[in-house]
Amino acid sequence: MAAPLTFLLIVAVTIRAVLFRSSLAELISERVEVVSPLNAWKRVVEGLALLDLGVSPYSGDVFHETPLMIYFFHFMVDYAEIVFIIADGITAVALYLSIQTYNKNVFRKQKYALESDRYPHDSLELLRSPKEMFYIPLKVAMFYLLNPFTILSCVAKSTCGLNNAIIALFILCTLNGSALLSGIFLALATTQSIYPLTLFAPALLFLLQRLYIPVNLWRSSFWLFTSQYVFIYVGSVVVITGLSFFLLGSWDFIPSVYGFILTVPDLTPNMGLFWYFFAEMFEHFRLFFICVFQINVFFYTIPLSIKLKEHPVFLIFMQIAIISIFKSYPTVGDVALYMAFLPAWDHLYRCENPFYLL
Repeated sequence: MAAPLTFLLIVAVTIRAVLFRSSLAELISERVEVVSPLNAWKRVVEGLALLDLGVSPYSGDVFHETPLMIYFFHFMVDYAEIVFIIADGITAVALYLSIQTYNKNVFRKQKYALESDRYPHDSLELLRSPKEMFYIPLKVAMFYLLNPFTILSCVAKSTCGLNNAIIALFILCTLNGSALLSGIFLALATTQSIYPLTLFAPALLFLLQRLYIPVNLWRSSFWLFTSQYVFIYVGSVVVITGLSFFLLGSWDFIPSVYGFILTVPDLTPNMGLFWYFFAEMFEHFRLFFICVFQINVFFYTIPLSIKLKEHPVFLIFMQIAIISIFKSYPTVGDVALYMAFLPAWDHLYRCENPFYLL
């Protein structure tokens, strides 16, 4: 499978390199569907200019990325195009390896259930053969790399591509059973945009399932592992936040990054729900509806975790989709990440409700 994946990466890099050198690159980087006030490359460049002048990049209302991101590009700004292409490649390879690991687990469980005669006879048509599973990881990588949404996001140099790479690495580490790396990458994703916090529950459920620890509030093993994972995650968030303070020398980034995400002061039109609703909103009701809209992203985590506790990987997919719909400043790059997972559940298409559109 290495040869088709390599060929796919070469094609994807070629498409991006050609578009970077075309006149379309500037046009794409201006589209509100592709970039937002949070991840637009022009805002990163302006933040870098302020940093070079010795002024805090958060002194105005232009830059809203994290200190880690601006200091990363402080050294890599001359290689920005290569960075974004590599980020897409890392995301695709991480998703490929993740689904490959997931399919191995599914096939093992499916084989055991068949031998134990646990499946109803009318559900046997939903089972996947090894041949079908073999090509799914490549389809997932292809759905991400050749998705027009991903290509547009990369050519616009939207930092959404880097966030997707972090989330993909988090998924890979989780499916491989590494609680330490999973917690670190999840903390890094959370400090970038807050919303990946909702991925904590499915990651914990998967790791518990992998270690054969039942979700039982009366079992000490459940609380022991949960406390360990919480400690890794919270500790990583504290360390990353402390590092951001050390780099910047102030806490200005907290209201400029996280306050900006939560309060939604910039109502520039985008593909999300917030801007249109709050453009028509009386200021008196703004705080209440801000809370209602923001709670939407986090509210679904509990019922979905209860319903899908036996299917944590599908829950991760659902949470990523919910984030891309209900976050305050969504772009097409966010949609591309969850669309890449669709081939992993292509055997369920026959059960699809044609009246339900996500």
